Amino acid sequence: MEFLMSAGQVLTGPDGARTPDGAVLVRGDRIVSTGPRSEVEPQASGEAVRIALPHGTLLPGLIDTHVHLCFDAGPDPVTSLREADDAGLLLAMADRAARMLATGVTTVRDLGDRGGMALRLREAVTSGAVSGPRILAAGAPLTVPGGHCWFLGGEVSGEEAIREAVRRNAKDGADVIKVMATGGGLTKDGPAIWEAQFSAGELRAVVGEAHAHGLPVAAHAHGADGIAAAVAAGVDTVEHCTWMGRGSFDVREDVVARIVERGIAVCPAASPGWRAFAERFGPERAEEMFSRVRWMHEQGVRLVSGTDAGVPGAVFDDLVSSLGFFVHLGLPPSRVIAMATADAADAIGVGDDTGHVLPGRRADLLLVDGDPYADLEALRAVRMVMAGGRLVTR
Repeated sequence: MEFLMSAGQVLTGPDGARTPDGAVLVRGDRIVSTGPRSEVEPQASGEAVRIALPHGTLLPGLIDTHVHLCFDAGPDPVTSLREADDAGLLLAMADRAARMLATGVTTVRDLGDRGGMALRLREAVTSGAVSGPRILAAGAPLTVPGGHCWFLGGEVSGEEAIREAVRRNAKDGADVIKVMATGGGLTKDGPAIWEAQFSAGELRAVVGEAHAHGLPVAAHAHGADGIAAAVAAGVDTVEHCTWMGRGSFDVREDVVARIVERGIAVCPAASPGWRAFAERFGPERAEEMFSRVRWMHEQGVRLVSGTDAGVPGAVFDDLVSSLGFFVHLGLPPSRVIAMATADAADAIGVGDDTGHVLPGRRADLLLVDGDPYADLEALRAVRMVMAGGRLVTR
């Protein structure tokens, strides 16, 4: 099928690149032409479906690099997950994915599920059986016995068990390997959130085996020791990266310098409910945590978008509020949109296929009223979403 879409402006790439009175021509699942409307319009056939929003903006579909579709974002998602059977869970996950797509999120990276359900949902979306964003799935995240998210089925002990778990996830079709380098708040009886779960050698085993299978590694890491070990092991992304220590923060400038040098992306996983977090912990402590993210950006760390959708308060249809966290830190909307499109695509390994409005790229597109470069809230005024050439909302 062929589509000709035009808008008051087309955002073609990161950091402010735009084409006024632009247009995009799509055939099948690919963008075939983009540029000024006067140049692209004559290339469309008479059968092309024409969509125009003269006062709007056409931009790449948004990317959420950190979600958990198996969780329900309620006050106790772990209990809800344990009580759900597989059939009901898959239907609920499909509904959550559809809600994300309706808000303009065309790619998500699911960083931990139960029983490979995100892999099953990925195949259903790919085949067109259900509507949803493209899903990159990790399957069961690796954790120590009784460690963070042990109930997802990824418990391992020792390097050989680690390598076998990576091989098993790779065989099952995982797109990324997730490792819990530290404890986490969701697992109440597990290691403390700042506590390292794996040794440096064990993390090297994770990365070595994953890379041997052509898979990137995403490391959940709140504590400074775990962050340092994950970076030394050569992970591809660090999730959260809050620099927690026993009773205080422990930001390590030498580790940050290595993150920048190696081009490791950091996903702070800012919840859409970050303002409620600030109110709960008080402005001083919240600013202490928030300033770490601002400082990493100033040091040149590549930050990317992610919501941790599924954990308490992190809903599936409000990436815009999560992006607003970075505007709160002082980043311009153009930079924030790049974090949620081109930069995010590069960080999760699909930058050659999506994240830009360019010929040959997958037709993942979002049409909104207004100018999100002037006000990020314009991203809420969704008029059309296209994922892989499939028109979802018009």
